[in-house]
Amino acid sequence: MFAGLRLTSLRLRLVVVFALVALTAAVSASGIAYWLNREAVLTRVQDGALNDFRRQMQNRVAGLPVRPSADELRITAEQMAGSGAGYSVLLLGERDAGKPIIGASDPDRFTLADVPASLQEAVNTERKITESNPYPYHLFWQRTQADGKPYLVGGTRITGGGPTGYMFKSLEAERADLNSLAWSLGIATLLALIGSALLAQAAATTVLRPVHRLGEAARRLGEGKLDTRLRVSGTDELAELSRTFNATAESLQKKVADMSAREEASRRFVADMSHELRTPLTALTAVTEVLEDEQDDLDPMIAPAVALVVSETRRLNDLVENLMEVTRFDAGTARLVLDDVDVADQVTACIDARAWLDAVDLDAARGIMARLDPRRLDVILANLIGNALKHGGSPVRVSVRTEGEDLFIEVRDHGPGIPAEVLPHVFDRFYKASAQRPRSDGSGLGLSIAMENAHIHGGDITAANSPDGDGAVFVLRLPRDASDIADREGKGQ
Repeated sequence: MFAGLRLTSLRLRLVVVFALVALTAAVSASGIAYWLNREAVLTRVQDGALNDFRRQMQNRVAGLPVRPSADELRITAEQMAGSGAGYSVLLLGERDAGKPIIGASDPDRFTLADVPASLQEAVNTERKITESNPYPYHLFWQRTQADGKPYLVGGTRITGGGPTGYMFKSLEAERADLNSLAWSLGIATLLALIGSALLAQAAATTVLRPVHRLGEAARRLGEGKLDTRLRVSGTDELAELSRTFNATAESLQKKVADMSAREEASRRFVADMSHELRTPLTALTAVTEVLEDEQDDLDPMIAPAVALVVSETRRLNDLVENLMEVTRFDAGTARLVLDDVDVADQVTACIDARAWLDAVDLDAARGIMARLDPRRLDVILANLIGNALKHGGSPVRVSVRTEGEDLFIEVRDHGPGIPAEVLPHVFDRFYKASAQRPRSDGSGLGLSIAMENAHIHGGDITAANSPDGDGAVFVLRLPRDASDIADREGKGQ
């Protein structure tokens, strides 16, 4: 019933709280009941025995002569003990002045040594007679133990120099009864504890079932199942919570639907705009190529304008291509075209195609094979190395290594590094580190596209500053075989 409960679970806490409350209540009730019954039993037995002993002292001992004999004391003690009250009697008298005699009903069981000294002193102390104290001697009693057994010892003295009497009653039967009562109360407490645990389990089940349903619904909602709703029944707080959850889920579904529609419209707009721009850009690119070929023959006053048109046209062409690539990533239509490549050859080809051989140091052993998309790897490398050359400092070092089933390509420059406030945003779209240069050569999409291409392979890119404070370090991690990723993409997973 309680299997699998965590120490921090609400169910266990409810059970523990119920059990502690029940245990406290049961122990308190049992303790009070035991104490009241104990006092009642002992007081009844005690009062009965002491009252009988007082009467026997008044009726029998008070009638003895002032100087009784030992036989008279013994016989009287036996008569007192035989009255049915169940106690032994010890009588002390004086045969002559300073010569005490003792009469006991059962000398083997009860002797003067069994009477506590404090009780003997209290019994033999003569008190002054006043209006509030008409008698010089009183009856005193005390509970004691002998050989581990409880006894009641009482004593008094006859006024006028008469004998002193002590009674000795066993409380063993009463202790046995009280022990039985204690066992009964203990069993009742245990049953109450078990009952409270069962009740707590039932209550926890009743209370936590809706909470569990709410948790499951929240989990499904977090997984994107925005049509999740709870069945509402009743008017209690849990029902109100379910209504609130349903209202929140409905509002969230509506807002997500609106946002998705706006996002889809934005993606469609970017894709359509990029597509529409390609036709005029193709014509512009052809014109700029002609102008670039004739730039040396142009009027010196016109040549700078032509150079600006050429560079801006190329920049616009790159921006449109990047926007179309981003649109494909957002739409989920980007796919891997895998091939077996030698990583060192691929990095060398990327550097050579862009005439970076003199500015880049390559540390890559040939023969490191990987099954990747060569075009996307080229895009990643071009962005990382180009970014290092443009914003870092020479020389730029590219190193290739493998760890297990992963391929690592590290691009390090020797520039000023990346400011701490910029590091978290280097892969954000259109992010530029300096607000003072919004018209820099870059579009702000290169590193973002590099990261998307790494993700589509099942890898990632990390950016950090060199530990020695000399430049920035970008590390590309890719699986050496992206076949599983490509297969899942092909199945739409």
